[in-house]
Amino acid sequence: MNVEKYLIEKIKNEKVHLTLIDPAKQSPEKAGEIAKNIEKSGSDGIMIGGSTNITNELMDNTILKIKENSSLPVIIFPSGVSSISKHADAIFFMSMLNSSSREFLIEHQVMASKPIKDMKIEPISMAYLVVEPGMTVGKVGRAILIKRDDTRTAISYALAAQFLGFHFVYLEAGSGAPDPVSEEMVKAVKSEIDIPLIVGGGIRTPEKAKSIANSGADIIVTGTLVEKHQNYAEIIELIVKSIKNIKY
Repeated sequence: MNVEKYLIEKIKNEKVHLTLIDPAKQSPEKAGEIAKNIEKSGSDGIMIGGSTNITNELMDNTILKIKENSSLPVIIFPSGVSSISKHADAIFFMSMLNSSSREFLIEHQVMASKPIKDMKIEPISMAYLVVEPGMTVGKVGRAILIKRDDTRTAISYALAAQFLGFHFVYLEAGSGAPDPVSEEMVKAVKSEIDIPLIVGGGIRTPEKAKSIANSGADIIVTGTLVEKHQNYAEIIELIVKSIKNIKY
């Protein structure tokens, strides 16, 4: 499967939902169970990764269990070279453009490029922009956080990403953020760029997911709720229905 083509084709007709699974937050067996349930709930794909405590062995074992239980594409959401696994379908080959550190701008990417090619993992070019409050990913990535109301800076970063040739832009408030990126920022950024916009972090309800999708997000990512809620499958099903009902 060409995962980028799969996402682009779906975006032409409907909003897309991806579920983020952090392999450090549960056993590989539990991750497989989650994958099975969220596929039934209508999620379009699985992102796998986290900011801390990730190893190649843990990624391998978790992805293998996910693939035993689900036919959804598995996309690595990397924190570094330790996030790479030959068992994934694709990897978001991303740069945190508002990091203050070369490590997250380009150094991890340089170290990972040859292994990714050798393992035949599909790279999907993505610019990663961290917005207040940023949470753990903002701290680990040493982000110069984009202020929640600074739409001009968000637009400028997103346009720079497009001009540099990135295929996707991801606006991220941080896993577990009390509030997601604002609808005003999503709308402003989407109105200026021609590449797909992903929004994640702090999206917990169907109402919020629908509002952000209506504002212009092409892909909605939810993650923390699969860790925090026993009825996560029901919530994801409602979120998926809320964004799929949006008329183009």
